[in-house]
Formats: sequence, structure tokens, C-alpha cells
Amino acid sequence: MCVAQRPASPLSREDFPLDSATQLNVFLAGAERHAFRHAMLALRNEAAALDAVQEAMMRLASKYGGHSPDEWPPLFQRILQNVIRDMLRRQKVRQLWVSMWSGFGGRDEDDAGDPLDTLEAADGSNLDLSPERLVGREQVLALIEAELARLPQRQREAFLMRYWEDMSTAETAAAMGCSEGSVKTHCSRATHTLAAALAKKGISL
Repeated sequence: MCVAQRPASPLSREDFPLDSATQLNVFLAGAERHAFRHAMLALRNEAAALDAVQEAMMRLASKYGGHSPDEWPPLFQRILQNVIRDMLRRQKVRQLWVSMWSGFGGRDEDDAGDPLDTLEAADGSNLDLSPERLVGREQVLALIEAELARLPQRQREAFLMRYWEDMSTAETAAAMGCSEGSVKTHCSRATHTLAAALAKKGISL
């Protein structure tokens, strides 16, 4: 698979002295194809892989462009790994937020169960979506993110730690200085608040 046409390097002459910029451009041009293949294996999506490579190149240029060329290969690999990890985590969380709602329709608002306890492990089957369904998903996610900002602080903290940071209930409880039961209660109430807010906007869960 050929890498889509994007600038091989995000640098300009103004960023670094010409010799440094030229060396970094040469390095990035040589590393781009291998980095793209690596990102494709992890992300299984060409557009996402291109975005990951471009983001890694930008970070290397902006933060480490003035370093010795000998330092660039390990730095670039570390940055690329971090970018891919962040993208996979966001992908997982978005899939979770969209899929979790089906389990809440008949539950009591004060139910202290952790929503994650009701979910089966993701097998990737929901990745094959039509463009129309993808657009709908993105719209719902935008509404969820807006409503998250309106949650009480403790609910928002618990929700984000559990579902965005992928922390366990015990880890979240330790970070928040509360019991695991309190974490589950915060998560449950946050989820029901989000579900109710979406329902008011005509989104059936």
C-alpha cells in the first residue's frame, strides 16, 4: 500500500538552521514509509495511520529538531508509539461510549453498578460501519463530550478516569481518595445523566 501524498516533513527553513532542517527532512523522509506500515498494523486504518505518522513527525520536529541526529531514531519511535497508543485509547473509549448505552435503559438511576461490568469485551465487530452510521456516531460523541463538561466534578473525574484513562475501579478510588463503591456510584450517575441529556435531544438509547 502506498502512503498517501502528504508532506514528508513538517519543517521549514525558519524552524531550524538549514543544515539541521535538511538532515531532519532526510531522516523523516526515510522513516516515513516504515512508520506508516507500523501504524497501519496497529490502527488498521489508512487515514488514521497517516495522521499518526504526521503527528509523530510534527512532535519530533517541534520538540527535538535541534537534537543530535543520532537521537532522532529512538525518539521518533517512542513518539510514534505514544501517538498510536493515544489513538487506540481514544478509539476504544469512543466505541465504549457508543456501545454502552444499550445497557442502561431500564436501570435505576441510583444503581451503583459500574457500567463496564455489563459490557462484553470488544471484538472489533463494530468497526465495520457505513459512512452514515459513522457520521451519526461522531455527532453523538460530540454531544456526550459537551455534556461531560456539565457534570459535577466528582462524577466527571470518576467517569474520565474509568473510561478515558482506562483505570481500574481500585486505581480510580485511590486517585480520588474514596471507596470503590463511591467510584461505581459516581460512574453510574454520570452515565445516567449523560443518557438523560441525550434523550432530551431526541437521541434514543
